[in-house]
Amino acid sequence: MNLNNVFLITDADGTLLTDDKRILEIDKSAINELIQSGGMFTVATGRGVSLARVIADELQLEIPAVIFNGAAVYDFKKDKFLWKCVLPDTAKDYINIFMDNFPTLGAEILRYDEVNVIRTNAREEEHIKFGCENPIRRRIDEVPHDNWIKTLFVDEPENIDRLIEFADKHVFDCVHLVRSAPMFFEMLPNGVNKGTGFKKLLDIMGLNNRRVVAAGDFMNDLEMIQMADLGVAVGNAEEIVKRAADLIVCDNNSGAVFEIVERLKGK
Repeated sequence: MNLNNVFLITDADGTLLTDDKRILEIDKSAINELIQSGGMFTVATGRGVSLARVIADELQLEIPAVIFNGAAVYDFKKDKFLWKCVLPDTAKDYINIFMDNFPTLGAEILRYDEVNVIRTNAREEEHIKFGCENPIRRRIDEVPHDNWIKTLFVDEPENIDRLIEFADKHVFDCVHLVRSAPMFFEMLPNGVNKGTGFKKLLDIMGLNNRRVVAAGDFMNDLEMIQMADLGVAVGNAEEIVKRAADLIVCDNNSGAVFEIVERLKGK
């Protein structure tokens, strides 16, 4: 296959990034080869502006990225939102319900480029140290009421299991709840996921004629993989993601993006 009509979008953590949050040189070289051949590349990540900027700067992304798990499209070159969707006013009540019932739960509210840490724990501290230079630590009532793009809940995986069981037994209207990693559970605007975010990016850029290749590893990547012309799961992906994919490549520590590009070249 010629690379010049390909638009490759990959998840970040667990797909493009290794377990220790690096981008392998072999993957960087593959991305550069794709771009030099006329293809396009960007990322779709659950990260907000500040944490995603670390990746965008390292790769010198020319194409806007899908961030907040699909709730926004952000142009890091121009440093501006091209599109975003926000949580309903009821989100505050839902957040309080979760925190009241799960006292060890860490939580942050993301708005624009702010990371508002409203309750912390060891997992939350571990999370924000990767690129979040100035997290704002304040109570939920101190967070400005507008433009809450998403909420991230952080805890040990077994506690997130219990949180999901709790959420499944209650009705939380007008929001989308999704697990994005073993220790992460997210509250997004209703109808938002990485697939809808990527479709919005394609519409904004007028690129719906491109051959879309999407790669990921976790439940929050599922819709994006399903909507792609070629959906790819990395070797460390959840089984449900692998079943939805058209192609399975090596794991995120072994050059998954390199293998995708090589497969696209027919090698």
